[in-house]
Amino acid sequence: MTVAIVSYGVNNIGSVRRALVDLGADVVLAEHHDALAGADRVVLPGVGAFGEAMARLRAGGWVDALRRLVPQGRPLLGICLGMQMLADSSDENGTHDGLGLIAGRVRRLDALGCSLRIPHVGWNDVEYHGASPLFAKIPQGTDFYFVHSYAFEVGLPDTVRATTAYDVPLVASVQREHVFGTQFHPEKSSRAGRQVLKNFLDYGRC
Repeated sequence: MTVAIVSYGVNNIGSVRRALVDLGADVVLAEHHDALAGADRVVLPGVGAFGEAMARLRAGGWVDALRRLVPQGRPLLGICLGMQMLADSSDENGTHDGLGLIAGRVRRLDALGCSLRIPHVGWNDVEYHGASPLFAKIPQGTDFYFVHSYAFEVGLPDTVRATTAYDVPLVASVQREHVFGTQFHPEKSSRAGRQVLKNFLDYGRC
């Protein structure tokens, strides 16, 4: 199982790579979009600002390459900012276009009604909605680790796979066919996060 981690200059990939290697994956740090061609799975991590991250993806030719994965059927997992970039757009520091792989936009937590401290940092329990391969063998209400000031406001409710409560309900995970996203960091979420990554590796296997 070969997993390509998109390395575009602004993401923190060390802990993601270690977690996947520990699960037995053959991990490639993809510094050019051509490296996606031979991968069975693709992971898009991310930290920092939406606009800067998307600018780097565009500059490196990643946007078209990632969009081509969808009709090819290869599973893609966006983590934290990586999940947010799956959206159509973000309101972070202006309006910026996203990858447009899952309908919706990214908005600041207080714009969504949250009155608690921003950023949201720490462990929060997650409630699953409908069946999602990412949460197989993980009990409802399991805690995952979050660090974010913005959240995904979906355009289609049936793409929401999990939510978390931080004063108001926030989207914790999305899915459209084989495109997945987690707002939390599975690589920092102990045993449950490891199971999420394992489930992603196992997705679609016979």
